[in-house]
Parts: sequence; C-alpha cells; structure tokens
Amino acid sequence: MNAEGFITAQTTIGVAPLVPEIRLHLASEITPIWHASEEFLAQTGIEPPFWAFAWPGGQALARSILDAPERVRGRRVLDFAAGCGIAAIAAAQAGAAQVEAAEIDPMAVAAIRLNAVLNGVSVTALDRDVVGDPPRWDVILAGDVCYEAPMTAHILPWLRAMAAAGVEVWLADPGRAYLPREGLEPLSRHAVPTSLELEDRTLREVTIARLLPS
Repeated sequence: MNAEGFITAQTTIGVAPLVPEIRLHLASEITPIWHASEEFLAQTGIEPPFWAFAWPGGQALARSILDAPERVRGRRVLDFAAGCGIAAIAAAQAGAAQVEAAEIDPMAVAAIRLNAVLNGVSVTALDRDVVGDPPRWDVILAGDVCYEAPMTAHILPWLRAMAAAGVEVWLADPGRAYLPREGLEPLSRHAVPTSLELEDRTLREVTIARLLPS
C-alpha cells in the first residue's frame, strides 16, 4: 500500500472545530491509526501520524487567515512544518499568489496533497527540510513548532533570519515549553477546542505572534 492509499484507508473526511470551511483527511480516533501507523512504520520507516490531526496552532493560523484574507492575498506563502496543511489550504483559499507547504515526513506530504485536492486549491508540497533556504516568501506560517528543544534550536535562527530579510513570520503557539520569550509581537489569540487524546485539556489558548528579527 502506498502513502495515499494508507491515508485514505485510515482516515475519514472531516473538519477541524475552529475551521469548518476546510475539509481534511483526519483520524477519528488516535489509537487505531497509531497502531496502524506502527505497522506501516515497520515496513516504510515513516514517522508517527501527526499529519492525521489538525493541531491547535494550524487551526488558529487557518482561522486567522480566513477571517482576514487580505493579509495573504496576492502574496507568496510558506506553511512551515505544515502537518495536514490546514494553514496552507486557508492561504490558498484566501487568494495567496503562491502557496508552499514544507514537511520532512513523506506521509505528511502525501496528506497535504490529498487535502489540497479535497478543497480544490493549489498547494505545492515540499518534501524536505527548508531550513537554510534563502528568503523567497512574503509570509511564513509556523504552527506549533516549539514543542521540543532540538527542533526549536534548529528552526529559530533561520526563522529570525527570514524576519530580518523582510519576511513576515507568524508563530502560532498553544503554550509549548520552548517558545521564545522575547522578540514576539502578538497579533491575535484563539481558543481552540481539542481532545484529551492529544492534549492535556479540552481547550487550548493559541497566540499568533509575529517573530521579530534578533
């Protein structure tokens, strides 16, 4: 079974609580897809199925974009560490001139492509680590990326360099431990319903902030 076949077999088409405008291939329960992914993982070396859920940061970014589409309309947008691609799809729906979604997990890349087709929008999925790329976007969307120290240390200097080059970098964070405490300009706040299967509470307060240059 290929990635697309696995995704369609293990998910149902649904919507995230905060963004009913966007349809996604989502896991209805965490345990069955996790077990199925572990079996598939043994065969293919894929990562756990983080792509099968609309995480709070991505939902908040998508909601913010759909509520104020002029912020991305006509602009070049990157959804960084895109997961299921919900923020990228919102940017495409809002009229962005070009939308790319970057992921290092090939299953997530496949999910992004399927979800973009499901919503009738054009999103280019990048199957690689874009950290280190030169600035070629107007806006970078980064949802829920500061959840581990190594990840934050890897991405934050590059994101700050993007900001220094004039790119708008939006961090959407639901209170993760490694979010930088300085150099952030708050833009909006969102209450995102979530599940106790994924989080330690049923509602996450997500702050979207613009990352400032060092």
